[in-house]
Amino acid sequence: MKVLFDQGVPVPLRRHFAGTSVETVYERGWSRLTNGELIDQAEQEEFDVFVTTDQKLRYQQNLAGRSIAIVVLLSTSWPRIRQHIDDVVSAAAGVMPGDFVEIII
Repeated sequence: MKVLFDQGVPVPLRRHFAGTSVETVYERGWSRLTNGELIDQAEQEEFDVFVTTDQKLRYQQNLAGRSIAIVVLLSTSWPRIRQHIDDVVSAAAGVMPGDFVEIII
């Protein structure tokens, strides 16, 4: 499974995705892409899951027909996210292409 972390997703979360390829938007040099361009690029690069903290993404983008699953963390706070690591990892592992899941944190 290939996972892409958006800006705003705490990087320490990455170490909890054992056996998973995790990259960040910053590492990829995609920081200046708009959300639509970013999702398009992630799909072209065959990422399976896009993890973001952008709570407005669902309303700003047409997500119908996407091949990438999107997991939205409803917080950017690492201390709060850390308390829900199992939920985040389970959600990312359990999504199907095109799914949209919000994790209440």
